Formats: sequence, C-alpha cells, structure tokens
Amino acid sequence: MNIIMMGAQGTGKGTVAGLLKESLNIPHISTGEIFRKNIKEGTELGKIATQYADEGKLVPDEVTNNMVRNRLNEEDCKNGFILDGYPRNIAQAQELDKILGDMSTKVDVVVNLNTPTDEIIERVMARRECPNCKRVYNMILNKPKVGEICDNCGTDLIMRKDDTREKLQIRLDTFFKETKPVIDFYEQKGLVKNEEISISINRFGKEVAEDLVKEIKK
Repeated sequence: MNIIMMGAQGTGKGTVAGLLKESLNIPHISTGEIFRKNIKEGTELGKIATQYADEGKLVPDEVTNNMVRNRLNEEDCKNGFILDGYPRNIAQAQELDKILGDMSTKVDVVVNLNTPTDEIIERVMARRECPNCKRVYNMILNKPKVGEICDNCGTDLIMRKDDTREKLQIRLDTFFKETKPVIDFYEQKGLVKNEEISISINRFGKEVAEDLVKEIKK
C-alpha cells in the first residue's frame, strides 16, 4: 500500500502517519528525514542540498526527486510506504508517477487532512519537541505524561523556533498556493480521501487512522 499524506501545517499528518505505520507495517517517510540523512551521510545529493541551504535557496526539485527515488528503492519500502511532505508541487507529483512507474507500482491513496485554520494555529502554538530524541508532542492533543518532559528520555521539551504565528502564516500561505493544486491533481485521478480532524467535532488523529486502516484492509 503506497500512501501520500497531505494537509497543512498542524493538521496532524505525523500523528496519523505514525499510527498507519504501526498498523500496516510500512515505513513513514518524511522529506525532512531524507534530507537530514543525506546531509549527515555526506552523499552527493546531500552536499548539493547543503550548498543550496547555506545560500538560503530552495533545493531544486531534481535533487529532491532523486533523494525520494533512492529512498523508495530501499528494501523496507517493498511492501509500501507513507510519504509525508512530498510531492509539494505538480512537477514533483508528475515525477513521483514516473518513479513509481519504474518500480512497477503506483500511488494507492492520498489522505488529505482538513482542519480549520484557527485551530491549526492553536495546535502549532501548543507543539513541543524533545531536543534529544526529537519526539514531538502537542499540549492539546498529545500531551507527555508529566508536565513538559519527554516520555522517552526525560528531557525538558522545547518550542520550535519557527512555531510563531507570523512564520506559521507564511507556511500556510505557501501550502494553499503551491500544495493545494497537488491535491487537485490526485482528485482528478480519484485517489483522494478527505478526512476532517478537528477538536470542534471531536475527531482526532487516532480515530481517523483507525478508520483508514479498516478501509485499507478491506
């Protein structure tokens, strides 16, 4: 099962993807992790990405596409995967079709998570991260067991530097401008499953993930 997770910042993509990963036993792949791995290992693609990042420029689609291609060809993806953060534009979506075509497979479903904008802002403001093990929490939806201390390693949680209202609004504007057309691209293929995640309707990530697993296993 090849799944793409879509949705604006703070909709709960990571939570739903994590639950799907556990239930379906397929890897959850985020572009952020792919970039960090290539940069850490000093791959040729990682070096190119670092150069662009150091200059404050966006990494070209060609570099990102090649990183994704390499990751999807790894052994743990043979039974499927959950892509999070890719594709971000139509060109990447078209390239993903080519990548999967070369692998004799295809996208099976695109999960599009919807949450009211005001609630997204509230959620992001409540997000905390462990600086040690990188586990992410939310003080509204996914609190640690004790205060603001990581359940995994006992480290004090922090708020990400870019989790401000101003920077969040920029990210949301970018999403609606660049990424929404990708959802439309997959809508035309009949692959999109829209899911509402909202405190106001008491529908959270765990419930959405459980419903998706039931449908996928049918």
